[in-house]
Order: sequence, then structure tokens, then C-alpha cells
Amino acid sequence: MSTPNEIPSYQEGKNQLIEHISSAIPADIKTKFDKDAARLTEQFQSPLKLRKGDKAPLFELPNATGQIVKLSDQLKNGPVVLTFYRGTWCPFCNLVLSVYQKIIPQIKERGASLIAISAQTPDHSLTMKEKNELEYEVLSDAHNEVARQYTSIFKNSAEAIAVMKQLGLDFHSFYSDNSGELPVPALYIIDKQGIVVFAGSKGGDYRERTELIEIIEALDTIQRA
Repeated sequence: MSTPNEIPSYQEGKNQLIEHISSAIPADIKTKFDKDAARLTEQFQSPLKLRKGDKAPLFELPNATGQIVKLSDQLKNGPVVLTFYRGTWCPFCNLVLSVYQKIIPQIKERGASLIAISAQTPDHSLTMKEKNELEYEVLSDAHNEVARQYTSIFKNSAEAIAVMKQLGLDFHSFYSDNSGELPVPALYIIDKQGIVVFAGSKGGDYRERTELIEIIEALDTIQRA
């Protein structure tokens, strides 16, 4: 089993990413993104829809190649780590999914699997999977139908979408509709019986995510039970 010292830190990667962003984009654009994050932080302080001990809603969704993945099937093999993210256009989503990839061996050691879910189309999920060399399922949740059972959903602001356009990103092109809806990032761990044993979110500030050590410690708790 891995020790805590061998588990990477999302926080360290986030700090480096913020430094890179600060030097790569104009200050006025970064200020707008910061204001958007502050607004979401204020709006969503407790975004989770489920708590520890709740029964996790079952679902079936297409993966990056269009194959249907059922939560019930995944649970037959062991606990499932379930993370909801915004999309491939979000640098912090790319970062967190990339660092979660680094603990796939430790997750598998504990008999568990990892699933990442967003509302973006399978094509964009495939891009995410290939870009970050992910060895876990990346599912497409059109219209956030599954996500809204687990976490809060909000409409991306017109200003945020406009700023993305300034950077050459067409926000709506990543999705099958023009609702502009996104999930507040959240992470759950579900045991083989379908019960939530860990429910985590850092709130509306999408730059903050569940640390990798928290995932490993929660899986260790399941093994000791």
C-alpha cells in the first residue's frame, strides 16, 4: 500500500497552474475569471445533493467511445470514485483529472475504480481522455441529468462565456445543447452496496478540488470496515 508521502498534491499543481495562467493571459481577463470564481464561491457553499450514508442514484451513460457504462455493473467489481467536472475547456478540470490519473494504481490496489462525468459530448470526452492519457472511464451526461442528482447545477454566466470567446473558445460547442448549465465540481465514493461513504466538494470555486489523499484515506476506511 502507498504511504501519504507518495500521494501527489492537487494543491501544488493548482498553484503552479494559477502562476502559468497569470503570465499567459491579460490581467483584465484573469480579473474577470477571478470575479466569476468569487461569485460562484458565494453562491454555492454547500452544493452537494447527497451525504455520507445515502443511497447513490444509479445511472447509465455513454463513455468516450459511445459504449454504455452502468454504475450498477461497476459496483459489482468494487467501490467507485465518482467525480463531476465542468469540461475540457476548463484548465482546472484538465489538471484534476490528470492528477487523479496518477493515483489510479493506488485506487486499483484498493479494489476500486474511478469514473469522471461531465455534460460535454462523447467526442469532447474522448479528447479529454486522450489528451490526459486517462486510464479510467470518462462519461457524457447530456443535460446534466445525472449530475443534478449529486451536485448543484448552475448556468454559466454570459460574461464568462464572452471571455472564453476572447480566448478563442466556443463554450457551447462542447455540449449538445445551449443551456449553458454546468455542475459544481464534486466527488463521491460509493461502496459495493451502493452507499455513499464519502461526499466532497470545495464549493463553487472550481479552482479547488478534493485532494488525492482524501480519496485514498476514504478507500482505506472501506477496506477496514
